[in-house]
Amino acid sequence: MLFSNVIGQDFIKNHLTTSVDAGRIAHAQLFVGLAGTGVLPMAIAYAQYILCNNAQGENNSGAADCNLKFENLSHPDLHFAFPVATTPEVKSHPVSSHFMKQWRSFIKENPYGDLFEWHQHLGIEKKQGQIGVNEAADINKSLALKAYEGGYKVMIIWSVDKMNTAASNKLLKLLEEPPAQTLFILIAENEDSIIDTIKSRCQVLTFPKLSEPQIAEALITKHNTPEAEANKIAHQAQGDYQQALHLLHHDGDDIQFEKWFVTWVRTAFQAKGKKEAVLGLISWSEEIAKSGRETQKNFLEYCVQFFRQALLKNYKANDLVFMELETGFDLSKFAPFVHNNNIIPIVEAIQDAEYHIERNGNAKIILTDLSIKLTRLLHRKSQ
Repeated sequence: MLFSNVIGQDFIKNHLTTSVDAGRIAHAQLFVGLAGTGVLPMAIAYAQYILCNNAQGENNSGAADCNLKFENLSHPDLHFAFPVATTPEVKSHPVSSHFMKQWRSFIKENPYGDLFEWHQHLGIEKKQGQIGVNEAADINKSLALKAYEGGYKVMIIWSVDKMNTAASNKLLKLLEEPPAQTLFILIAENEDSIIDTIKSRCQVLTFPKLSEPQIAEALITKHNTPEAEANKIAHQAQGDYQQALHLLHHDGDDIQFEKWFVTWVRTAFQAKGKKEAVLGLISWSEEIAKSGRETQKNFLEYCVQFFRQALLKNYKANDLVFMELETGFDLSKFAPFVHNNNIIPIVEAIQDAEYHIERNGNAKIILTDLSIKLTRLLHRKSQ
């Protein structure tokens, strides 16, 4: 992975390569950012820079055979751990080593892919992948061996915020007493989900969202996107290159989410004076509950974004409104119902629902409760 293939993040590239050139490599580093900001490709490029003795800020000056191994992610001293779940092939005690073939193909297809896309790649989108205690034992075993090529060993733990408590405690012991010449690169979207004792032992690097010109340039050079379309997509992507790719290929969930959202708010709005509309909310909750938990969580995050866009529209911050709706729903007519007196309780109610769904609560009950709350909040008057 060449650093030049990682979009933007020039400051972080320079920081990482300069620290290696100076011989200052922190044994545990935490990369925090959305998948679409390039955290995973940056981690792989950084590992390559170290293991292959590259120099001058790029991965093309070190050992040629070593750099070649990284093209296929087959270097023996590069290790990965990531969330997994049982599949028809792996029926119990799933760990990352069972899925390395799929992992390599996933990164090759799109190194900017997020956790939900990884679940889709494995065919477990209706489950919640996690990094469990069996994975932690595997990490311990892998790093107990000497480095194959006599230098560093690098362990990249992707989506470490999906590691359960038992695994976190085992990882903590490794970070407290790391094997010699071992580098841990932890990658997370949500820093708050990582236990403080692990964070305190890591050097934290926060990846900012990409700029619109950076995303537009990547779309033009990598996908031959016309400049006008690239600029439009870059604005809508809000700093997330993976979202930009979904918009480019029209293969995201946003259209389905938009349909669900429009049905939801229309039915919720009617329910205050039309009792039979409550049955519509229950039916709506049943439909969403049939999807996987990751889909439900992604949808609720989409709802938060939609309400925020409506709020911006209501307060005439049109330059910040990037949503383009496919269903014909008029955001300008909906916007007056989202204001200073209900936006906070609406967002809190949605985030509470997401929290309970993530912890395996009954999705139908959670979504029905959320819908009833929304019927009251939409009719609340602005102050």
